[in-house]
Amino acid sequence: MDKETLSKIEETVLEILKDSNMDKTTEFQIRKYASQKLGIDLSEPALKKFVREIVESYLRVQQAKAEAAEVEEEEDEEDPPEKEEEEENNNGKKGAREYDDEGGIIICRLNDKRRVTLSEFKGKTYLSIREYYKRDGKELPSAKGISLTTEQWGSFKNNIPAIEDAIKKMESRLL
Repeated sequence: MDKETLSKIEETVLEILKDSNMDKTTEFQIRKYASQKLGIDLSEPALKKFVREIVESYLRVQQAKAEAAEVEEEEDEEDPPEKEEEEENNNGKKGAREYDDEGGIIICRLNDKRRVTLSEFKGKTYLSIREYYKRDGKELPSAKGISLTTEQWGSFKNNIPAIEDAIKKMESRLL
């Protein structure tokens, strides 16, 4: 399927999600409504998977926003008033944290399109290394990337020395 059609599907699904009661709406209902609205059969396995990824991404983002708002409220309650004023005067940004458009905490930017973010979804913390794209002035996460639970991150972190050794060995073979 061409990029333009996929983009229309994504826009339609996101529009439906924004107007839906997420406590009662199912992925099937969203896919069915989007299918009717677009006149495209979204029950094909590839399109079904594409819609599922959009829904899951949207839900992760909403959860991260809710969690970030909770954390910010807790931080506001803990901060003494003079520190709060000082932080707000720092170019309008609060604290040293940088948040993405979906509410995730940006840990670092690997380049202009890739970044490492920390977010929460369904009570779990995720570290994501993902590519972002711009649409309507917002930077949005693409499907290109990976999200690791804290357990997966711990395992990965513990294996960094082995990964570095393997990279060195591979590079020495290539030279």
